[in-house]
Amino acid sequence: MSDPDFLSRLQKLQSRFTWDLRPEDLQLEDLSVQLQHDIDLELGQPGTVAYACRFLAYVRYLQCQPAEALELLNQSETKTREVYDDERRFIVMYGDMAWLKYHTEDLEEAQRLCQRVEDILVRHPAAPDTLHPEVYGEKGWTLLKLSRSYYPEAKENFCKALEMQPDDCELNNGYAIVLYRMEEDDSGSSAEASPATRQLQRAVEINPRDGVLLSMLALKLMFNGNLEEVDKLVERALKVARNNTQVIRYLAKYLRKRNRLDEAIKLLQDVLKMNTTSTFIHHQLAQCYIDKKKLLKKTQPRRGDAIAPSWGLSDETAREIKRLRSLCIHHLEKTVQLKSGFKHAKAELALQYAEMSDKERAQQMFDEVLEGLEEEPWRIRYDIYRNYATFCQYHTDNIGLAFTYYKKGNEILTSASEKSYLLKRMKEMAKTRLDSNWRDATPYAILGYVAKEDGDWRAAEEYYEKALERDEDNTEYLSALCELRLKLQ
Repeated sequence: MSDPDFLSRLQKLQSRFTWDLRPEDLQLEDLSVQLQHDIDLELGQPGTVAYACRFLAYVRYLQCQPAEALELLNQSETKTREVYDDERRFIVMYGDMAWLKYHTEDLEEAQRLCQRVEDILVRHPAAPDTLHPEVYGEKGWTLLKLSRSYYPEAKENFCKALEMQPDDCELNNGYAIVLYRMEEDDSGSSAEASPATRQLQRAVEINPRDGVLLSMLALKLMFNGNLEEVDKLVERALKVARNNTQVIRYLAKYLRKRNRLDEAIKLLQDVLKMNTTSTFIHHQLAQCYIDKKKLLKKTQPRRGDAIAPSWGLSDETAREIKRLRSLCIHHLEKTVQLKSGFKHAKAELALQYAEMSDKERAQQMFDEVLEGLEEEPWRIRYDIYRNYATFCQYHTDNIGLAFTYYKKGNEILTSASEKSYLLKRMKEMAKTRLDSNWRDATPYAILGYVAKEDGDWRAAEEYYEKALERDEDNTEYLSALCELRLKLQ
C-alpha cells in the first residue's frame, strides 16, 4: 500500500479516482437511484448501460461496498465488449478497477490492471498534452451527471473529443445535451439560432432515432412559431422511444408548456406504471397538477371579494383544487424522497403544505431550501425566491419579507416579460394592503420600487417620501430616495 512508485503510476491513470470529483457534489443516494434506473431500463445508446455500471461502481465504492463495485465493473467490461471492438474504450474502466483493487489491498491485481492501461497507451499513443477522445467522452458524461457547476468542464471535454472525432454519435449527443442544459432556461425567438439548437440538429442528423435529442430539440424550437414542425419532432420522439423515461420527461414538459395538461398527465402516468423510481416523472406530474390547479383558480368564478388565490371559490371548485393539491403533494413527496437535494421541488412542496394550512411544516422546509441557495443556478434561485415570497404574502401576511424575496427574484431575472409579471404581483400586493387601510410604510416602499423599476422616477420619489413619513428612520428607504433625487436633478 505504501509503494510510492506504484502510487505514482496509479495517479497518472485516467479514472474517476483521479478526476478530483468533489465529495460535496456527489450526492451518493441520488446518483445511485439515477444510475440504477438507467441500468434497469437500459436507457440511452448501446454503450450507456456499460458506462452507467462503471459510474455506479465508483458510487458503490464511496458507499463502502467494494464487492458490489467490482461486480459492476465486471458487468461493464462484458457489456463494453459486446458493443465496442476498440480497446481504448477500456482505459478509464481498467483505471477504475486498478484503483479499486489498490484500495482493497489486492496489489497484485492492481498492478496487473495498471499495466493493462499502460500497454493500451503504448499501442495507441495520444498526442502530447491530450487524451484519447474516448477518455474525454467518458469524463464528459461523468461530469454531466453531477451538479451544474461541472457543466462548463463537461462541455470542454466533449469539445476536445469532437475535435478528434467530429462525426462520433455519442460525443455529438453528449455535447448537445450539455449545451441544452446550459441554455435550458433561455427560450424565445433566439432559441432557433442558439448553439444548443444547432448542435441538437447536428446530433439528430447523425442519429435520427434518438428520442432524447428529438424531444430536446422540440423544446428548444417551441417558441419559434413553427409549431407544426415541433409537433412532428414530438411525434417522431414518441414513435422511437415511447417507453424511455428521459424522453417522456421532455415531451411532458413540452405538452405542459403548451397547456395540453391532460395529454401530459396521461403520458407520465403510463410510463410511471413501468417504473416508479423516476424522480423526473414524479416531478413533472406534480408540475402538471400545479398548473391544473392554477388554471382552475383563474377560470372559475369567485364568491365575494377574494384576495388570496384560493379564496371565494365555489365548493365544487374547492374540492377539485383539494384533490389536485393532494396529488401534487404525493408526487412532490416522492420526488424529494428519491432526490433529497432537489431544492426546487422542496420549495414547491412547502408551498403546497402551506395551502393545506400546515404553515409550520412549510416554514421548516423553506428554511432548509433557502440555506446555501447562492450556490444554485439562477433559475432555481428565482423559483425558490418566488415561492417563498408567495408563502410570506398569502400565508404569513408578512408583506415586508414577501417584498424582500420578490426583489431578490427580480434582481436575477433577465426576461422582460417575467420581470413585468413579478412587478405586477408586487404592485397588487401593495395596493391590497393600502386598500385595507394599513398604515405601515411597506406598501409605499413597494410601489416606489416598482415605479423605479418601470422608469417612473418621479412617481417613485413620491412613494418613497410617503414611506419615510411612516418610517422616518428607515435607511433603505432614505438611500433609495436620495438615489432617485440625484437622477432627477
